[in-house]
Amino acid sequence: MFSEFTMASEERFSEYFGFTEKDVDLLFSRYQGRNEKQKQVTREGLKEWYDGYHTKAGERLYNPRSVVMSLSNNNLGNYWTSSGPYDELYYYIQRNVDAVRDDLPRMVSGIPVPAKVREYAATSQELKTKEEIFSAMVVYGFLSYENGKVSIPNKELGDKFAEMLQKEPSLGYVYRLARESERMLQATLAGDTKTMEEVLELVHDTEVPILSYNHETELAAVVNLIYLAARDTYRVEREDKAGKGYVDFIFYPETDKSADCLILELKVDHTPDEAIQQIKEKNYALRFRGKIGENIKYSGRILAVGISYGKAEKKHSCRVEVLI
Repeated sequence: MFSEFTMASEERFSEYFGFTEKDVDLLFSRYQGRNEKQKQVTREGLKEWYDGYHTKAGERLYNPRSVVMSLSNNNLGNYWTSSGPYDELYYYIQRNVDAVRDDLPRMVSGIPVPAKVREYAATSQELKTKEEIFSAMVVYGFLSYENGKVSIPNKELGDKFAEMLQKEPSLGYVYRLARESERMLQATLAGDTKTMEEVLELVHDTEVPILSYNHETELAAVVNLIYLAARDTYRVEREDKAGKGYVDFIFYPETDKSADCLILELKVDHTPDEAIQQIKEKNYALRFRGKIGENIKYSGRILAVGISYGKAEKKHSCRVEVLI
């Protein structure tokens, strides 16, 4: 007469699967009252790093262990344990590369992927299909499930996925692009558009659906891969509000506020010059001045980066311009 309850399929007991917003507010207020010389954890940081899970009733949940560790250690960091279920899922991803490969860069780019979640898949001896793999990931907390789609819930898990993409050669073009990400970042900072275009041409090693580039969404998934290395020193935001619109990608220096700031705009069947022009006209650079009440100071250059793809000629073009 055993009954199983999961936050993906049952509302009952769902509030006990993680910390709610109220729980985190209470813990953060206690943290603020502690005698710390310098507080390193912000409420916004806790949300970015550890939020992102959803109950069937629609309530948001945080990873409880990571919130406790972060507040106890006075540090926003990755406290996810890489043993047990993590190793098992890593093994099954290796064995089912074709089924999941093209969805991984989409999720790393922040794009939810349709999936049918079945809780029993977590106890299966052999995860043979994409749905079974993603179902197990939801049950173990690697993915969040909402409205029939799975996604990477937060920065903590995003870093884990990024680490995996750079370590697994069987992922093919995904692995090769991820490995090239450091070279891509350095070329961008140096304004070396030739190298940038060379790295982008690696996408033609295979003809998978994600590379059809019928829309900027597909291009964004690939671009996100080739800038994975930037996550080590930048906070990368997708479709962030800036100036008079929403910029495709914006890179905020995290470890060094004097580092260059990046604004990246994508275009399909348009020129990179048009992308740069849009950055200027919509005044995206204002975002680096911060929101009202934010005490943020960036002293590095602000670089406008335009990346385009021509479907007919199957060519990438890049341009980098210093705005300030």
